[in-house]
Amino acid sequence: MNFRQTVYEAQEQEILIYNHLLFKLASGQVFGPDQPIALKLLGSERSFEALEGVAMELEDSLFPLLREVSMSINPYEVFQDVEWALLIGAKPRGPGMERADLLDINGQIFAEQGSALNVVASRNVKVIVVGNPCNTNALICLKNAPNIPAKNFHALTRLDENRAKCQLALKAGVFYDQVSNATIWGNHSTTQVPDFLNARINGLPVKEVIKDQKWLEEEFTEKVRKRGGVLNKKWGRSSAASTAVSIADAIRSLITPTPEGDWFSSGVYTTRNPYGVAEDIVFNMPCRSKVNGDYELVKDVTFDDYLLKRITKTEAELLAEKRCVAHLIGEGVAFCDLPEDTMHPEEM
Repeated sequence: MNFRQTVYEAQEQEILIYNHLLFKLASGQVFGPDQPIALKLLGSERSFEALEGVAMELEDSLFPLLREVSMSINPYEVFQDVEWALLIGAKPRGPGMERADLLDINGQIFAEQGSALNVVASRNVKVIVVGNPCNTNALICLKNAPNIPAKNFHALTRLDENRAKCQLALKAGVFYDQVSNATIWGNHSTTQVPDFLNARINGLPVKEVIKDQKWLEEEFTEKVRKRGGVLNKKWGRSSAASTAVSIADAIRSLITPTPEGDWFSSGVYTTRNPYGVAEDIVFNMPCRSKVNGDYELVKDVTFDDYLLKRITKTEAELLAEKRCVAHLIGEGVAFCDLPEDTMHPEEM
């Protein structure tokens, strides 16, 4: 069976992500060394020649698992029978642009893509939305694809999770793989909540290993939230390579069994969640893989007042974003009352 990956191009940043991600997919690093793969690339008129160049490099690399590379600017052609749709492209936020404007402009892209997936994709397609604001874009996409289970849609949270693990490992002086049970709650914005209460280092609660409560509550949280902006300033470009790695990590977490006692973060549909989070939004939460792209939400999670207060704030922001895009999800006239501008660095 061929897995077909779908990517959408809008700007140079997405081409950079493709250059890292597509070669991982074609080489077998994501779906495994025995899984043939077909890559179907969705571009724009502006990006099409660049995608043709990427396709030529893929062909010249002679990957034995790569069975097909095709391209189109028509989502109904590209999404035909796809089993995995990786929706990477979105318009970046320019100077002077309000977050509400960004939600509307990119929301229209994901409404169109959801409609196309609904008509022609595999009925069990798994969709990972990367283009920002990714949580609300994922909600728009799934609302426009009623024939596909809402549970199959994800907003990419993994890069934030990886950043949180990195900071905890550096502070504790351990290797990254000794950090587990890391969760990013809520929205992919500066209200996101990196959870150090439930995270573990070498199997021990983080707070038993890192006893600096002030660092955990302030510096750790801010470093995770603003890491992309700091990287962009120092590097002079977006975090394309680490984004591509995190997309690959997110896919692998969904198709392989989660290690006993561990979990991973993903932005998923909240209906019937066990945490009391508002229903009918896409919210970053802890998940365990049931293999083949299916998952279950983790039930054995601890909360305290600090964590609950911050989860409530990011929940309120996502509910406000939902009201901003009501016209794109079949809920009437949009009404924008965003509490504040919480732009994430990756939106720029």
